[in-house]
Amino acid sequence: QQASEAGAKPSPARRGPKPALSDEDLLAAIQADLARSPWTGEGHRKVWARLRAMDGIRVSRKRVLRLMREHSLLSPHRARPRPEASHERHIITEAPNVMWATDATQVITVQDGKVWLFGVAEHWNAELLGWHVAKHGTRYEAIQALGMAVRQQFGHLSAGVARGLALRHDHGSN
Repeated sequence: QQASEAGAKPSPARRGPKPALSDEDLLAAIQADLARSPWTGEGHRKVWARLRAMDGIRVSRKRVLRLMREHSLLSPHRARPRPEASHERHIITEAPNVMWATDATQVITVQDGKVWLFGVAEHWNAELLGWHVAKHGTRYEAIQALGMAVRQQFGHLSAGVARGLALRHDHGSN
């Protein structure tokens, strides 16, 4: 009789004490938290912290991660689709100094290795108005190209000199 008991397989149920909140109820709380949040990039840690701080639900962080993973609620799966651009990727203004674009790229040089090239272009005629090359691609370096463009077009760099000018960028790291 003891041999038959020793050969019995354990049940697949969760070991230990039963949680106060079932997985279904916790999943509903996670989905409610994600629905009330304006952001799409939150992971399980923020959700777990808000459940504890705002809703008073004290559960394991790993349990929140498991449920979010099983139900495809982690941030890469929840990205909201962007509406299709109405300009068909072709933007030309009717006059100069209405809209500028800014962007950055890395260039490899013989002397300095990789450097950052920041540029500001006019949408009216695609002219490069300002540029700046720097070893480090920080936001402070990125603004130098814009300053050059404003000085070149308006003669000086002071408050309000380029008021009404739209600046397009791709929300890059800088």
